Amino acid sequence: MNEKLKLGIPKGSLESATIALFKRSGWTINVNGRSYFPEINDDAIECAICRAQEMSIYVENETLDAALTGKDWIAENNSDVHVVADLVYSKVSSRPAKWVIAVAYDSPVKKLEDLEGKKISTELVKYTKRYFKERNINVMVEFSWGVTRQKLFPDWLML
Repeated sequence: MNEKLKLGIPKGSLESATIALFKRSGWTINVNGRSYFPEINDDAIECAICRAQEMSIYVENETLDAALTGKDWIAENNSDVHVVADLVYSKVSSRPAKWVIAVAYDSPVKKLEDLEGKKISTELVKYTKRYFKERNINVMVEFSWGVTRQKLFPDWLML
């Protein structure tokens, strides 16, 4: 049986960095226009371009055999997958990102418990809800896309 490895390549901001990473390793991935199935110079691999947010779900349900995604999305989806390796690369930096809870300099919030009853804006809604529930801190969690949350909701806590 000659089944191909079904590999997920992240669409969007990490797409170019991922293709460049593979190129440095000897693989050439060609993305053809609007196709979600790029060509790769390895007959044993079949690529699919997907949103990083969904990658761990596709690996967990065996739609994909392997994929590149962030640990944040694995945590958000609460996916039961195995992390084979930490690949430290990004579209702008070689340093891993860190998660922070940010408040204004003059905020009265000094510790997590001070967030009781507050509203939090994040892309990681499910993870954030679990995080605060485990600590018995009642917060309201709202979804927000990346940088737009800072412009639209300047009075919200950002995670």
